[in-house]
Amino acid sequence: MRMVDILAKKRDGVELSAEELQFVVNGYTKDEIPDYQMSAFLMAIYFQGMSAKETADLTMAMVESGDQIDLSQIQGVKVDKHSTGGVGDTTTLILAPLVAALGVPVAKMSGRGLGHTGGTLDKLEAVPGFHVEITEEEFINLVNRNKIAVIGQSGNLTPADKKIYGLRDVTATVNSIPLIASSIMSKKIAAGADAIVLDVKVGAGAFMKDLGEAKKLANAMVDIGNNIGRQTMAVISDMSQPLGLAVGNALEVKEAAETLQGKGPADLLELCLVLGSKMVTLAGKANSEGEARAMLEGVIANGKALEMFKVFLAAQGGDVSVIDNTEKLSQAKYQIQVEAPKSGYVSAIIADEIGIAASMLGAGRATKESEIDLSVGIVLHKKIGDKVGSGEAIAMIHSNKEDVEDVKKRIVQAYNFSIEKPAPTTLIYK
Repeated sequence: MRMVDILAKKRDGVELSAEELQFVVNGYTKDEIPDYQMSAFLMAIYFQGMSAKETADLTMAMVESGDQIDLSQIQGVKVDKHSTGGVGDTTTLILAPLVAALGVPVAKMSGRGLGHTGGTLDKLEAVPGFHVEITEEEFINLVNRNKIAVIGQSGNLTPADKKIYGLRDVTATVNSIPLIASSIMSKKIAAGADAIVLDVKVGAGAFMKDLGEAKKLANAMVDIGNNIGRQTMAVISDMSQPLGLAVGNALEVKEAAETLQGKGPADLLELCLVLGSKMVTLAGKANSEGEARAMLEGVIANGKALEMFKVFLAAQGGDVSVIDNTEKLSQAKYQIQVEAPKSGYVSAIIADEIGIAASMLGAGRATKESEIDLSVGIVLHKKIGDKVGSGEAIAMIHSNKEDVEDVKKRIVQAYNFSIEKPAPTTLIYK
């Protein structure tokens, strides 16, 4: 088999076989195929696309390039959830204990954040003492005992994806549906889940800005999962404004605890119930999503969901007293109010600008080596559709530096106002 022949086929739009895709992925991972040929291959995919079968075969080739987590010792159907990312996306912190409270095993492998805000692991580490450095054996034992555990990503999980993504980043081939879908799904499949629920974000704060493109990505990922025998479902949800109210690690832990008590922001709770209903149904714990939703609402109402959150945190060293008294979470030194420059209705909040503002405070990483300040962030007081008077608080900055004029300015510029009340926003598109 020769790389040049495979390049010619893909250039001309001919479907590649599983063996050819395995040859390319293995060859590139082992440094037997040079960057210039792989760059040409990625550009050919960018222009010619891939069939559903090709995309599934590419995904599996990337899965097989490194370690695969064996979760077969965990009893029950293991359901994983993946979000394509956004601002204030606290869903994993809520969903994991919520579905685990119904007996669904949640064996979650999560990563750290790079960019706007922290990742799931960073948020969890805002709970004093919580740690993810546990052995695979301990991880499996915790899930069997408590139905829930979270571990950091393996160093050798999908090495092909890491290497290919690095090349995509510098060859203008990031924005390709088959390449995005195979990248995301390879990590989920290697992590060992039996079933996968995907939260595909769309809007200003999401990677996918266009609803049509988000639908294509969701369909591509569902096709991959189902093609290789993993039950897969997707939700397309809004990220035109931040999800919930809190943006920042300790602030999001507080919001997660409140949501598990039924007191969280309506949009965050609703999205968790929609995603959770799919997870519970795929796990075979309910006959329909309607039944699953009622069960989830039940464990919030009777306190079992919040109790499961505490069990999970305590099992991995976390100080659960901060959940009963969230004021004990790490607090920023200053709380600075951001005021509306005019009266009217909030007509838009540019989500990624709020994310950047939080990052400027230290809530996110500029590089992998950056230290995150877990106490800082932004809490929104007004969202789209809310009425506001001139000088009224639209947000609160939690900062460890007193001079935050640049952050304040960024937040104000992220808000748009109108005289007329805007139409209600859509949370779930499809």
